[in-house]
Amino acid sequence: MPAVLLGLWLAAAQAAAPADLDYIDAKRLADTNEASVTGTAHAAMLEAQKRLLDAGVLECALGRPQTDFSAFTIVMRLDAEGRVQQTWRQGSSPLAICLQRYVRDKTVFVPPKAPFHTALDISFTK
Repeated sequence: MPAVLLGLWLAAAQAAAPADLDYIDAKRLADTNEASVTGTAHAAMLEAQKRLLDAGVLECALGRPQTDFSAFTIVMRLDAEGRVQQTWRQGSSPLAICLQRYVRDKTVFVPPKAPFHTALDISFTK
């Protein structure tokens, strides 16, 4: 019986592990996951990210003057249907904070596996 309890505890710990990630670990997973997508699937992933970002910027910035143009990154953990289940953010501009809130519970794209980590890396350079 103790072996069964240990097995259940290990399974529960593994299921909880994604929620315990910090930004750095989540970003590493996003880089690895995104690099595994190739060809037309990669192009579709990038297009889906662009649509999400464009809609989020409209929601967060339209009619609101922006003064903080510092770079930021939002990492998202997607489920099997592509819905954002968790986010991590590096950067604290009002736009970064708003976009992190905006992407929560949005569907981005159907990933090749779940969970799938992906990131929006935003920088404002000429």
